[in-house]
This record gives sequence, C-alpha cells and structure tokens, in this order.
Amino acid sequence: MPDEDRLHVHTPEFARVAERIEYVTTLTSRLNVLPFDDRAARAALLSEITGGRVPDSVTVYPPFYTDHGLGIDFGEHVFVNQGCTFLDQGGIRLGDGVLIGPKVNLISSDHPLPASERSAFITRAPVTIGANAWLGAAVTVLPGVTIGRGAVVGAGAVVTRDVPANTLVTGTAAFARKRWDD
Repeated sequence: MPDEDRLHVHTPEFARVAERIEYVTTLTSRLNVLPFDDRAARAALLSEITGGRVPDSVTVYPPFYTDHGLGIDFGEHVFVNQGCTFLDQGGIRLGDGVLIGPKVNLISSDHPLPASERSAFITRAPVTIGANAWLGAAVTVLPGVTIGRGAVVGAGAVVTRDVPANTLVTGTAAFARKRWDD
C-alpha cells in the first residue's frame, strides 16, 4: 500500500489513535451493558462512538465492538446483528438497507506481511458495503474490499476481493497467495 495508507507506530498520530481506541473501548463497553430497551441511551452512545448522528433507522444489537468509531458511516435502515466487530481506522461505509449477520468482522486495518515490518506500522484501506447487501453469520471482510449493491455473502466467508453487485459468494478460501523473504 502507498505510504499515505500507513500509520507508523512511533508517531504522535499513532499516540492519538491509541488514545481514541482506549476511549472508544470504554464507550462500547458501556453500550454493551445497557438495557436493550434503552434506545435513547444506545443511540446517544453510538453517536458518540461514531462522532456524528447515526440515523434513527439503524439497528445495532449488542454486543458491538469497534476500535476507532470515527470511520463508520451508516446508511439508512442498516441492521447489525449481535457480536459484530468493526475495525474502522481505514473507514467502513454501509449503504442503505445493508443487513449484517451475527459475528461479522469488518476489518479496514492490517499489518504488513514481513515480520520485520509488522510492529512498525499498520496499513489502512476502506471497506464498502453497497446498498441492500447482506452479509451472513461470521463473515469476515478484509481491508480494501467493496461488496456491491444487493450482493449476498454466505455465512463464514472470508472476503479478500471485491464482490460484484447482485452476486452470491460463499465459502472460505485460505490458500497460499504470496511468499516473501524476511
């Protein structure tokens, strides 16, 4: 990834991100213990986590986890089921009518592959889920992936590449993709 998509660990910017992560972890822990019928308090905490108003039509079932919060953009009528994790430092955009199954992971940050670089910086790339897409239970979407409008991702899939609009994808695909010397 280009340098502008990297966040170097030993910098003041990373220190600010680390502070934000600690703050948001506190907010999500509060969100996750609220009585479920306290919609007003849940909405207020979600707005504080995301740094802006979350549409009233959005439903997020606890527990919900995020690391940064400011990179999440909810469309109208989005449904997020229980146990989801959104690592949003690279940005996560959910279009109108998106359905997110339980235990889904949307991951917009990563580490470099070579061991000598892994602790030096993180890389960031946005995750975009198009309008009316549906992600089944325990789907993981990796950094830089766009899932097209109306697409369906079957339960347990690990999405490493863009999914075209109105397309069903299923299955896990863990196979050797790259080798490097370190």
